[in-house]
Amino acid sequence: MTSFPEVMATTEGELPSPDTPFGRAARDFLYGDVWARPGLSRRDRRWVTLTCVAAADSPEPIEQHVYAALASGDIALEEMLEFVLHFAVYCGWPKASHVESAIGRQWDRIHRERGEETPPWPELTNDALDPQDHEKRLERGTREFIDVNLTPAPPPNSPYRQAGILSFVFGHVWQRPGLGRRERRIITVASVALDDSPVPLRTHVASALHSGDLTKDEMDEIVLQFAVYYGFAKGDALAGAVEAAWAAKPQ
Repeated sequence: MTSFPEVMATTEGELPSPDTPFGRAARDFLYGDVWARPGLSRRDRRWVTLTCVAAADSPEPIEQHVYAALASGDIALEEMLEFVLHFAVYCGWPKASHVESAIGRQWDRIHRERGEETPPWPELTNDALDPQDHEKRLERGTREFIDVNLTPAPPPNSPYRQAGILSFVFGHVWQRPGLGRRERRIITVASVALDDSPVPLRTHVASALHSGDLTKDEMDEIVLQFAVYYGFAKGDALAGAVEAAWAAKPQ
């Protein structure tokens, strides 16, 4: 059993009123049941939830969940900023810009509440941006695409494929050190599920399961966490992709 204050790193006063069906469900089902389930860590559930509330353009929930993730210590500032870049790839730059602004506000709020001076964001060096050689970037992007998706890489015959998918997304973003591959898979699965992207949904769910990065039980919990934050209709589509991928898993 868990509670709203534990998850949201705040007080009971902000919980929706239990006098409404929504408020009772939030208290008893969402916070009392779903967040308390043992199949995923609270940190893993935060990745799914942050992806959902950011993509849903929900200003108050975005602020609340960014605050909770940082204030609880479940996610470090550097990890949260890395999340923004990965989220931007799959859900778009304008939405990611909103999330990054929220991170700045909540980072400041947390330290003001503690009576501390707000620490600056990390200073980044250019080391994380290499290699700059285009041939090497495409070669490593091709290898990473195959390794992540467990399928052949597309040919670099369009700007989307060459500059976008092979050079940037897989030649750079998926290989950045700020988040592990398992965490990137969780964020990506939630992103492609809410984006209504049938082919990416099938491929990313299948590769997450077939690679062993996520177990079937963990994926089932991701489906539930996703459904409560982005809707059970889309959760049903994600659940169907999970079952199809699991049935096709090589033995």
